[in-house]
Amino acid sequence: MEWLRELAANGAAAGYLPESFGYGFLVNALVAALFIGPILGALGTLVIAKRLAFFSEAVGHGALTGVAIGILLGEPTDNPMIGLFCFCMIFALLLHYIRNRTNVPYDTLVGVFLAVALAGGAALLMFVARKINIHLLENVLFGSILTVTDADILLLVVATMLIAVFFVPTFNRMLLTCISPDLARVRGWQTAIYDYLFVVMITLITIAAVKIIGAVLVGALLLIPGATARLLTRDMGAFVRLSALLATLACVLGTLLPMEMGLPIPSGAAIILLSATAFLAATGYRIVVKG
Repeated sequence: MEWLRELAANGAAAGYLPESFGYGFLVNALVAALFIGPILGALGTLVIAKRLAFFSEAVGHGALTGVAIGILLGEPTDNPMIGLFCFCMIFALLLHYIRNRTNVPYDTLVGVFLAVALAGGAALLMFVARKINIHLLENVLFGSILTVTDADILLLVVATMLIAVFFVPTFNRMLLTCISPDLARVRGWQTAIYDYLFVVMITLITIAAVKIIGAVLVGALLLIPGATARLLTRDMGAFVRLSALLATLACVLGTLLPMEMGLPIPSGAAIILLSATAFLAATGYRIVVKG
C-alpha cells in the first residue's frame, strides 16, 4: 500500500490529483471503497431476492457484543477482530439454523436476535468501558472509512476474494434457491448448503465492512443500491452490475465529497445518504417516466 500512497502523493504534488490525495488515509479509504462497494452491491441483489433485508442489520448489531467479548478476552482494544468474527459468525449461523427449524416468523426472529445483540453488547461494554476509547464505539456503530489501516484493507481483500471465489460460480444456483427452493430441490441441488453459504458470505462482508460503514449502516448499503437497481432494470445481469456500480459510486463519493467540501459528516452516513438520494431519484424516474 505504501507505493500506492506515494504514487497518489506525487500525483497530488504535481497537480494531477486533488490535494487531498496527498493524505495517505484518503488513499486507504478509497481502496477500501473500491473493494467493498462491488461486493456489497452484488450480494445485495441476493439479499433482496431472498428477502433478508434485516439479516445483515442483526449481524451488524451483533458486532457490539463481539467487540466487547474480544476485549474481555484480552484482544487489542483498537481492533478486537477475533472476538468480532467468531461471535458474528456464530450469531448468524444460529439465527439461520433456528429460522429453518421453527415456525417463528422471520421478522420476529430477527427482531429477537437484534434485541439480544444490542442488550448483550450494552451489558458487556459496561465491563470494558475503562479499557476502550469512546471513538472505537463510534467507529463500530457509524463507521470511519478515513481511519482504515493496512490491516483493515488486508482483511477486506481476503474477505472479498473468498466471497468472489464462491459467489461467481454459485450465483445462479443461489439465485434459484432464493426464488424457487422447490424447483432447486427438484433439480437435485442441496438448497441448505447454498443457504448457509449465502449466510457465511453476508456475515464475512458485514464483519469486514463494520469499521468502514458501521454496524448501524452496513445493512443499508447491502439493501439500498440493490433496491435502486431493481427500480431501473428487470434484467438479472444488469440488476447485479448496476447494484454493484451504485454501491461503489456511493462508497467513493461518500468518502471524497465530505472531505473536499469540508462537511462534518461521518463517511458511513455520507455513503448511505448518497445511496438514498440515488434511490429517491430512481423512484421518481420510475413514477414519472415509467408510470
